[in-house]
Amino acid sequence: MPFLVDTNVLLRSVDTNHSMNVDAVNATHSLLNQDEEICIVPQNLIEFWNVYTRPVERNGLGHTTAEAEMEVNRLKGLFLFLPDAPTIYLEWERLVINYGVKGVNVHDAKLVAAMLVHGLTRILTFNISDFTRYMEIRAVHPTEVINRSAFPDH
Repeated sequence: MPFLVDTNVLLRSVDTNHSMNVDAVNATHSLLNQDEEICIVPQNLIEFWNVYTRPVERNGLGHTTAEAEMEVNRLKGLFLFLPDAPTIYLEWERLVINYGVKGVNVHDAKLVAAMLVHGLTRILTFNISDFTRYMEIRAVHPTEVINRSAFPDH
């Protein structure tokens, strides 16, 4: 069953100075080596571009737009890119109303909406708590994937 990869995992996987870099890289490689399908959606790439090009002094990675374009193209080549569909907005609206989602959490709800429209039920994320409210999906931490692949019989 395929995974959506959360933007925080994508960002950690390209930031070699981040303490979570190794876990992000190892988890995605582990899933790919197990022939698991890893998916991304436009929301991932929009959020990625934002942080990837934002200045370092504003909590970004400080890359140029040309570098961002190359990295986004690499991600689209590495993972299955699922396009937006008109029904994603309707699903997002249902989720934010049903779960009482407010503020910055509306962006995670958009990822969940895309997952549900595309038939995905698992998201690889460092921020498990951001997704626990959604009963339709399961959030999986990268270390869970790494530990599972180290002990495949468990």
